[in-house]
Order: sequence, then structure tokens, then C-alpha cells
Amino acid sequence: MRRTIFHAFALLALVAACAFWFANVEIQIEGGAGWASSLPVTFRIEEHWLLDIFWGGRAMTGYHAWVFSFMAIVFHLPIAFGGKWSVKLEARVLSSLSLFWIIEDATWFIVNPAFGWAKLTPADVPWHVHWFLGLPTDYWTFGLVGGAFFAWSFTSGRWPLKEATTGVPREIQG
Repeated sequence: MRRTIFHAFALLALVAACAFWFANVEIQIEGGAGWASSLPVTFRIEEHWLLDIFWGGRAMTGYHAWVFSFMAIVFHLPIAFGGKWSVKLEARVLSSLSLFWIIEDATWFIVNPAFGWAKLTPADVPWHVHWFLGLPTDYWTFGLVGGAFFAWSFTSGRWPLKEATTGVPREIQG
């Protein structure tokens, strides 16, 4: 049990460290012009109903399409190296990726000389369209869902439904 808790916290610390470093890379790339607003991107889709559902209402840029895809691949590398896949490992990867992006985004504001935590407001950050309790809704949504799946990925229990009702073999139920 202690080993599992240590593993979870060590992974979370590594994810946070990666987010810190990547936030600093993005500050060097974007400066004070967040969400690639001044970058020479190959495309920028400002409005689309799918962006409201999956992207928090933000624009989809060529920069973000490539960066998000790249990071998804990077986070899946341990599974490829290990040669083992399971629902719980996938949950751990996707939840770690979600937590990475939240920590990275918040760190971008905290560390960026053009912003700081005080400027993480709807007035100063127009690319975050939806807000709740003073933070972008993505922080709450992906923080809660990502945190829950992250914690679940370290449990030894199975899915609540039995194999007979789901048709999913026990080996991939977690």
C-alpha cells in the first residue's frame, strides 16, 4: 500500500515537473501573447461547435494541434516501452496528461513575467472562455475527472460491473 502511494505521488511530482518545464518553454515561444495569438500558425479555427465541447471554446491553432498530439504520444511511450496495455494504465496515462495540461497552464500564468497569478482573470485571459469560481472551467473539469481516474488507476479493485454483464475480459478490466 505504501509503495503504491509513493508511486502515485512520485508520478504526480514528475508530471508537475514536466509541466513546469514545458510552461517555461511555452513562455519562451509565446511570450505574453497567450494561446499562440501572435505565432505564425498554419491554421486557426476560432469558432466551431466541437471546440465548445472538447476545447473549452478556445481557438484550435496549428501550434496547439501539433503540441497536444505530440504530448499525447509522449505520455503513451511508457506503455509502448513496456509492451503491456490495460484499462488502468490507459486511465493513468490520460489522467496524467490531463493533470499535466492543467498544471502547465496554471504555471504558464504564474511564471510568465507578462502575467502572474493576479492576471489569471476573464478580463486578462480571453482565450479561456468559460470560468467557474475564479478559474477556467477546464481546471475544474479535468482536475476532478483526471484526479479521480488517476486515483482509480492505482487501486487494486475491478470495474464495478461484472465480466458477464460487460463482456469485457477480466484481464483488461484493471
